[in-house]
Amino acid sequence: MVSKPVPQVADLDEHRARLHELGHIDEAACRRFQGTVEFAGRKWNAAILLAGVRGARRFSEYRGAVTGISDRLLAARLRELEDEGVIERHVRATTPVTITYTPSAAGLQLIELLQPLVEWQQQREPGAGRTHERATSRRRERRAPRSAREVTRS
Repeated sequence: MVSKPVPQVADLDEHRARLHELGHIDEAACRRFQGTVEFAGRKWNAAILLAGVRGARRFSEYRGAVTGISDRLLAARLRELEDEGVIERHVRATTPVTITYTPSAAGLQLIELLQPLVEWQQQREPGAGRTHERATSRRRERRAPRSAREVTRS
């Protein structure tokens, strides 16, 4: 990983000017942008799409590549990604029927657009951006199922 040099003052002025321009988006475009960001950032979407880019085609290959997702949720997400046009579903009339999923041109473009975000995270200090992970972990610990003995005592 090659880290980029820290921007100089002139570069910062250019960045600020660009950010000022970006801040002037009309309401409709802002809502579309928000929807797009939420779709791209929805849990499992990027991992499923990346699995497809890395060569997963069959449902079982996606399940093996995306650790922690249930079959039901994977099926639902694949349908959503297909509906959004970032995954293509192909059905072959064989016995049994063969169904494959491949990233579409839009899906490949989305992965390319997310790459700078990955690079941005890698440039940050180790452990930065882990607040969400820690909070999620704490919630899981609080909701952890109690043992049968603890349940009978309650």
